[in-house]
Amino acid sequence: METTQAPLLEMTDIDKAFPGVQALSKARLTLRAGTVHSLMGENGAGKSTLMKCLFGIYKKDAGTIMLEGKKVNFRDPKHALDNGVAMVHQELNQVLRRNVMENIWLGRLPLKRGLVDSDRMYRDTKAIFDDLQMNIDPKAIIGRLSVSSRQMIEIAKAVSFNAKIVVLDEPTSSLTEKEVAHLFEIIRKLTARGVGIIYISHKMDEILKISDEVTIMRDGMWIATRDAGKLTTAEIIRLMVNREMTQRFPPKTNTPGNVALQVKNLCGKYQPTFRDVSFDVRKGEVFGISGLVGSRRTELLNTLFGFYAKESGDIVLHGKPVDNSQPDKATRNGFSLLTEERRATGIFPQGNITFNTIIAHVRAYGKLLLDGKKMNKDTEWVIEALNVKTPTKRTLIRSLSGGNQQKVIIGRWLLTAPEVLLLDEPTRGIDVGAKYEIYSLILKLAEEGKSVIMVSSEMPELIGICDRILVMSNGRMAGILERGKDFGDIPGEQETILTLAAMYV
Repeated sequence: METTQAPLLEMTDIDKAFPGVQALSKARLTLRAGTVHSLMGENGAGKSTLMKCLFGIYKKDAGTIMLEGKKVNFRDPKHALDNGVAMVHQELNQVLRRNVMENIWLGRLPLKRGLVDSDRMYRDTKAIFDDLQMNIDPKAIIGRLSVSSRQMIEIAKAVSFNAKIVVLDEPTSSLTEKEVAHLFEIIRKLTARGVGIIYISHKMDEILKISDEVTIMRDGMWIATRDAGKLTTAEIIRLMVNREMTQRFPPKTNTPGNVALQVKNLCGKYQPTFRDVSFDVRKGEVFGISGLVGSRRTELLNTLFGFYAKESGDIVLHGKPVDNSQPDKATRNGFSLLTEERRATGIFPQGNITFNTIIAHVRAYGKLLLDGKKMNKDTEWVIEALNVKTPTKRTLIRSLSGGNQQKVIIGRWLLTAPEVLLLDEPTRGIDVGAKYEIYSLILKLAEEGKSVIMVSSEMPELIGICDRILVMSNGRMAGILERGKDFGDIPGEQETILTLAAMYV
């Protein structure tokens, strides 16, 4: 890497405070054209806040931003985009009922005689997709596409601005291994054109593979900037958390008991879906579900919780069939669901911590007048028990880091005293320290006799904390693997899972 190259971007001594919290304190970052500069840190370290100050979403309190040697302060994201700075956010924000090309050109639709020029919009979108080797129909309704396809569309949208700088915030959180490889090809193509990439991720193997430089933040402050080639995973973790982390997963302390839940020949109703899935889950067991994108893992969990209709099959809890045809019935039957897309279907972003904590348990606080004292007490219990980092219980949940938002949602469901917890990608977009806390919480719940069903795209974490793993392949069961027999305590035994996952593809 050419270290004498003039910086494309310099952010120096950036401060940003919110009520009750100093989010950034003299943070800094230097990006050179044609390079990938990764930004790492635990949830709440200030990575996204720093980028939002660059992109004009937040107004910095102090500090200097220099773009190509000129001082800039973007008023809003449009101002940033007009000056060649684009950002792909971790949480997707798209118009789901409109098609792909309309989402890409939103706010700058091409016109012809005062009307939208759909033909040109299609051609321009297709040209970008062809350049990036993306096989997506520009006329497809975006809400009907997978999360991974929608994420790639956001990346294409950033490219459409001919940006000098592209910020990618957790871009691979929903992507398969093949899609990640494709994204890296796109990144290399952009850097070859002189584009500077700021890459935010918690996946250290990706960081070391794609980066030229890595900046590590902690508690809103710059800690270090290193050449990626001179870094190791252990060194990154030490700089991020200010301590050695020799264990990636907590010790397995749960002991599964008798069968609590039986799923018999379950079939989803609406295509594409899963067919003839049967398994049981024991009391105190962490039961994993693995599979490639399109394996219908999420559809299975949503059907168990009543979000999706079932065509046939039975759900039996403690020997008695239960009617989980609707989410409220499932909740009353002792089920809870942590959804895959935290922002879209998990949090209420306009609500504070208290609202987001008590909303699934609101019947317990009264019918006409709600018991504010009890609501506050329950919220304080969740904050303390789950170690939620928040200034106050009145703080808006959208201002918390992803890991802390996830803890609040888990706490929400714990207040309903569930017997079966359905967790869909519970550590998506969460740093290594917060992941460990979530793993510890899952194992603690299993110790207390809860039955936990966990979907994850990260095979090492399934191997690390699950007692058994069901592998799905294209909507069908490919097999169930058992700890101690098919996999051990040390993550890495992924070949068997991948072989089963590809069985019916």
